[in-house]
Amino acid sequence: MAKSKSSGVELELPQNYELALEELEGLVQQMESSQLPLDQLLEAYQRGAMLLKFCREKLTSIEDQIKVLDEGQLKNWTDTH
Repeated sequence: MAKSKSSGVELELPQNYELALEELEGLVQQMESSQLPLDQLLEAYQRGAMLLKFCREKLTSIEDQIKVLDEGQLKNWTDTH
């Protein structure tokens, strides 16, 4: 697992996009339930921001790979069926 530092605390990042997204969705549900104390709410927000950054970076990386495969041009997705 990759590691990141947030507020001086080292946090483990998920192994892949899907796990990060699943954890992020769970955090959002917890935060929306208003059942977390303020300090845990802040920690959940920080973790969520880190997971969101992780997901965005993964998506950008995949988009860049697709551009290379499409010879530098990002093409519209078309269904060939």
